[in-house]
Amino acid sequence: MHIKEFANLTGVSVRTLHYYDEIGLLKPAYFNEQNGYRGYDEKSLERMIEILFYRELDFPLKSILCILSSPDYDKAQAIRKQKELLTLKKERLEKMIAALDKAEKGEIQMNTFNNNEYEAARKQYAAEAKQRWGSTDAYKESEQKTAGYSADKWSSVNAGLDAVLAEFAAIKGSEMPESNAAQALVRKLQAYITDNFYACTPEILSGLGQMYVADERFKANIDKNGNGTAEFISAAIRAYCK
Repeated sequence: MHIKEFANLTGVSVRTLHYYDEIGLLKPAYFNEQNGYRGYDEKSLERMIEILFYRELDFPLKSILCILSSPDYDKAQAIRKQKELLTLKKERLEKMIAALDKAEKGEIQMNTFNNNEYEAARKQYAAEAKQRWGSTDAYKESEQKTAGYSADKWSSVNAGLDAVLAEFAAIKGSEMPESNAAQALVRKLQAYITDNFYACTPEILSGLGQMYVADERFKANIDKNGNGTAEFISAAIRAYCK
């Protein structure tokens, strides 16, 4: 299949497929260097289904890449575990639907919003996967640096990151991505990530810039500051890293 056909079939954007190719998560079955043509086959579809299952379970892309790239990756075991987690998620959704039915009748059922069982199972599986298949140096550094963060500290750190993203949104209508103002904000973002999470090298920063637009969840979250913010930040990072 051509990349557009594959994108329509799997429900992801062409941009996302380009990004997955760049980071090694999903390589096309065929690539023509002369015209950039990408082709996908049945094996591509099988791997994409695995990726989509992990995304549905809220796994970060770097964790999915680690898991699927491991030489001892057990696909059958992974499918069984994914099914367990998705079953828990389905049961919670069914409880919420039942609670809505009761709410229409004026009845209140607060325990419906308890998601502890699913979250505990998901976190346990994520921890097992990271322990078994390893993680990047950046992830290890982030684990160490944030280990002592309290709830208030996390709130403060996340608010600070949101504030930097909001600064990009404030200038995107009046500045170009390669302008001095935009480039200063890229440096500020890079320094903030380094200070609060891990050493944000140019390579990591470049990858983040691509992910901000390739991953729909990241893009939607950033664009809460205004439509086009994620694209603007990505372009500014791309200019900075060049």
